Amino acid sequence: MYVSKEKIEQAKVVFRQHGGILRTADALKEGIHPRTLYVMRDNSELEVLCRGTYRLAELAPLDQQDIVTVASKVKSGVICLISALSFHEITTLIPHEIYVAIGRTKAYPKLKYPPTRFFRFSDDAFQAGVEIHKISGIEVKIYSPEKTVADCFKYRNKIGLDVAIEALKFWRKKKYARIDKLIEYAKICRVYNVIKPYVEAML
Repeated sequence: MYVSKEKIEQAKVVFRQHGGILRTADALKEGIHPRTLYVMRDNSELEVLCRGTYRLAELAPLDQQDIVTVASKVKSGVICLISALSFHEITTLIPHEIYVAIGRTKAYPKLKYPPTRFFRFSDDAFQAGVEIHKISGIEVKIYSPEKTVADCFKYRNKIGLDVAIEALKFWRKKKYARIDKLIEYAKICRVYNVIKPYVEAML
């Protein structure tokens, strides 16, 4: 499969104009051919963040300061999923977007930077398991490790079941791991029957 260097450079310009991250549908709207995406992916010029979402490999990984930036701009949001996994050190993934939960009736905030991905949570799931952590002197709301693992199983179709299972394994090795709290949040997120076989296999 051949794509000219000119086409690839043009695609990179488009990606940079959108903060380095594009979903497939948006890339197509911007005139990037699917073949160009596949070649850039195969050449390690694009990273696959999750199904259908690409990020320029040349960009630096996001860090905790980016979490602080988002938390200060989206005060009603809660850091969740892969960003929370990374914060709690229960994943091998390096997040290239800040994952933020918002209430089910909230409008999606518009942020140009850092790259941010929002998820609407039901009322019970949104309020459960929230912890307050001080980062650079700023209070940041982040879901607890147990709640985050449950959330990952809830959103397994969007972030990948393998991500959720890996997080569960890393979490289980932590001294603070509490099965009762995980089960509590799994029931709130309505994934108890999904997560139960994986938990039982680890006991």
